[in-house]
Amino acid sequence: MPSVKNDNKNKANNEWLRQGMLMFAESTGWIAFPVIGALFLGRWLDEKQGTEPLYFLSITAAAFIISSVGIGITGVKYMKRIEKEETKSKTLSEAEGKKKDENESRDK
Repeated sequence: MPSVKNDNKNKANNEWLRQGMLMFAESTGWIAFPVIGALFLGRWLDEKQGTEPLYFLSITAAAFIISSVGIGITGVKYMKRIEKEETKSKTLSEAEGKKKDENESRDK
């Protein structure tokens, strides 16, 4: 029996770790791709147009705004998912508690 409890505990820990890594990867993607793309695009446009820091700075600023909004949306999405799972687990534990109480009262 103890090994079954340990397996369930390991699965729960692995699930939290997996969700944390997914959130980290998605947030990092929101930082890396827009900003790195903006840096290259801004530099290329400035060289092409001859407007040295204009496009570079403006596109980079826009990329930071896009990144911030994307990270905010990602955070809200994961917060809702976590709240949903907590509510679900709370409901299940309450149902198990009621069953246990009913079984104990029947046994008496």
